[in-house]
Amino acid sequence: MKSNQKIAVIGGTGKSGTYLVKELLSRNFHVNLLVRNPEKIPEDSHNLTVILGDVLAENEVEKLIQGCDAVVSTLGLGIPASTSDLFEKASLIILKTMSSFGIKRYILTTGLNVTTPSDQKSEKNLLATAWMEQTFPISTQSKQNEYELILNSGLDWTLVRLPMIELTDLKNPVGTDLKDCKGNSISATSLAAFLADQIHSGQFIQKAPFIFNL
Repeated sequence: MKSNQKIAVIGGTGKSGTYLVKELLSRNFHVNLLVRNPEKIPEDSHNLTVILGDVLAENEVEKLIQGCDAVVSTLGLGIPASTSDLFEKASLIILKTMSSFGIKRYILTTGLNVTTPSDQKSEKNLLATAWMEQTFPISTQSKQNEYELILNSGLDWTLVRLPMIELTDLKNPVGTDLKDCKGNSISATSLAAFLADQIHSGQFIQKAPFIFNL
């Protein structure tokens, strides 16, 4: 893929998503951006197309994704909060739509609480996962279900698992690991650059890396 191709972005008006959109535009990608709240429409850009709609509306997701070369999602529950099982519901629609249009590359973010068979999480991260399961059982299970859906999708997916996101312009070096999160945070700027890098990279296709600032 070349940098002038079109990327569909979901969750791009959220806290970390705004950094992602800015990064993609700076690399001369054309961006289709799904916006639920009209008040959050970003400043005009000649490479930005805004689609007003909801990720749970199949026809609106079709408008977003059609003609794109990849989909990148930093979807969160948002404000006002969406239904707690948003993640699996959204992925069902996104995966179906991508398959119908023949789009293979799907990059998305999730929490470090999502578990894969190869994980060897530290005691600290096991406790953090258990706390999320107990405190936010529906959304935590929805994220795990989302992983199972993409695992069986046949697409070229990358599920990026995150520690705490720091909303800063600092772009610090990034570490990755497929078994455990070995850092406490990731800057939104570092995250945005990493996600944009994955569009052209095959390093983590059909893998779920933890990322963190070193």
